[in-house]
Amino acid sequence: MKRLLPHIYIENCKEALDYYQQIFGGEIKNTQLSDHVEGFEGQEGKYIHAELHINEHCTIFFADVFRPLTSGTNIWLMIDLESAEEIESAYSLLSKDGQIQMELQNTFWNSTYAVVKDKYGITWELNFSNLPPSKE
Repeated sequence: MKRLLPHIYIENCKEALDYYQQIFGGEIKNTQLSDHVEGFEGQEGKYIHAELHINEHCTIFFADVFRPLTSGTNIWLMIDLESAEEIESAYSLLSKDGQIQMELQNTFWNSTYAVVKDKYGITWELNFSNLPPSKE
């Protein structure tokens, strides 16, 4: 596992990002609007992804709410995994006694990704980037 990231789903994501940036500082990066993205028709102007980079060790992911949420279900944990084998294993084990929210699949952001709610009701986003390692 590379890192664990909180992912907050919230109404008025842009407003919330500005609010949390005023509190915690940092920089808003990697914002992606739903405009012209297949599957998000009618949701123009909403964020499907945004990041608040507070420092080199702390990043919070945000997105607008696109479906009704029950109180307490708006914070998900995203695990950035290191290999295809690692994501397949986590997906298999979490889904065994959990509920698959989104099947393991390749995505338009060049990652393998899935969403699973585990047997304790915790929602896990599993992500493995298929991008080649950076040459920095």
